Amino acid sequence: MTNAELELDVTDELFWDPKIDSAAVAVSADDGEVTLRGTVGSFRQKREARKAAERVWGVIDVNNELKVRILTEQRREDADLRGDVLQALMLDSLVPTTIDAKVEYGYVTLTGNADWQYQRDEAEFIAGNIIGVTGVENDVYLNVLQPSPSDVRESIKKALKRDAKLDAASLSVETVNGTVVLTGTVHSWSERDAAVAAAWAAPGVTAVDDLLTVTY
Repeated sequence: MTNAELELDVTDELFWDPKIDSAAVAVSADDGEVTLRGTVGSFRQKREARKAAERVWGVIDVNNELKVRILTEQRREDADLRGDVLQALMLDSLVPTTIDAKVEYGYVTLTGNADWQYQRDEAEFIAGNIIGVTGVENDVYLNVLQPSPSDVRESIKKALKRDAKLDAASLSVETVNGTVVLTGTVHSWSERDAAVAAAWAAPGVTAVDDLLTVTY
């Protein structure tokens, strides 16, 4: 696939997704690496644009340089915006009460601690959906559990084998002080996401070093 063909496919996918206003989004491609530039009306749209680009066959990486421009009628005072973010986090049963948020010029920073990565991810997802948010920084700290490194490695390997989307034989898993290092090749962005999610699901994991290569 040529760069021009990949750019057209990503542009079409952005236009096809009804959650994205792609009118002011420009796409460029260089050997499978796609860059998104331009403006969107919400942080949610910026996030959805990245996901849309990742779905396209031939994409191996996405540089999301989109800027969020909040419409005048949707702009909020930071104090009001923080209140809405905290309310949304509180109403989500997956988000622990130990997670807090602060807001500066529409940019949300999440702090506190959690036991699992999915709780950090959920808090980031919820905060990014609030009208008026221009960006989210996830500084939530993961509590350190103490399973043995060999147990963590074996549990992740078993999870990879169970996933129908993954060829576990092409993936390698190493663990160092709570950090999981994934290496090997996958054949789509969804396979890469599945492998990373499996690694994060193991107890005691505090970081995932994703060194996977997407090949087509």
